[in-house]
Amino acid sequence: MHEDTRFGATPIDPDEARDLLLIHVNDREDLNRWEYQNIKEAMIWLEKTKPVNILNQDFLRKLHIKMFGQVWKYAGHFRHADMNIGVEWWKISTDLRNMFEDVKLWIEHETFSCDEIGVRFHQRIVFIHPFVNGNGRLSRLITDLLMENLLKTERFTWGGGVDLIHKSKVRKVYIRALKDADKFNFEPLINFVRS
Repeated sequence: MHEDTRFGATPIDPDEARDLLLIHVNDREDLNRWEYQNIKEAMIWLEKTKPVNILNQDFLRKLHIKMFGQVWKYAGHFRHADMNIGVEWWKISTDLRNMFEDVKLWIEHETFSCDEIGVRFHQRIVFIHPFVNGNGRLSRLITDLLMENLLKTERFTWGGGVDLIHKSKVRKVYIRALKDADKFNFEPLINFVRS
């Protein structure tokens, strides 16, 4: 443990630390604070730009950079290894391209309600898991952009705005709903995002 690490703080895994741009970050609390600050800056950028051309890989990468580019070396770069979650790394680009085309068709043909389009979009990004880290936060934010800027409806409340990063009862409900959606049962996730 680094000598500057505060008592009780969870140290950062050495493998993770290699990808940090901030060498002074020693524990999860520091990391969370820096990521939160970076995401706040991304939110300001989004508020100023109000992007509508979001259904493409270039925007997804750019948004990831805006959210995490001051913290992680890999920000904006798709992962190059398989993980315990997500599609095989070499399928990421193809699966994302197919997802974006599906969403465009759903919107054009009004295949699903706006909420179901948003939920299906969110679930697919999480399922593909294109980046090493930040996929949940990224997918929630880009889904909110889809809802507000393209579908012209209200953003999701995501379980009442509770922190979905740290372990909690609400996070358990969210993860369970995502797993149901992976099995094409979208109802729990539709209910969750508006709760």
